[in-house]
Amino acid sequence: MIKLKIKKGATVQVIAGQDKGKKGTVLSVNAKAMKIQVQGVKVQTHYDKKDGLLKKEGFIDYSNVKLLDAPTKEKKTSKKAAKSKTA
Repeated sequence: MIKLKIKKGATVQVIAGQDKGKKGTVLSVNAKAMKIQVQGVKVQTHYDKKDGLLKKEGFIDYSNVKLLDAPTKEKKTSKKAAKSKTA
């Protein structure tokens, strides 16, 4: 399986297809199929017996998006640094 650069929570811009130019955050990533789900992009109508008509984002191809802003990781203090401060 290929390691993808785009992760859940990242901000991307669509560079090809019907929704070209739209920006949104990544909702989910399917690394095996190389597809991602972006908020507000490729919105599809889905009928559910329980809930009725629902609007859901569809999956678009990984190659049709450009990474604008990656999700930031919070750095945790290491155990050694925490021990030296208390001692």
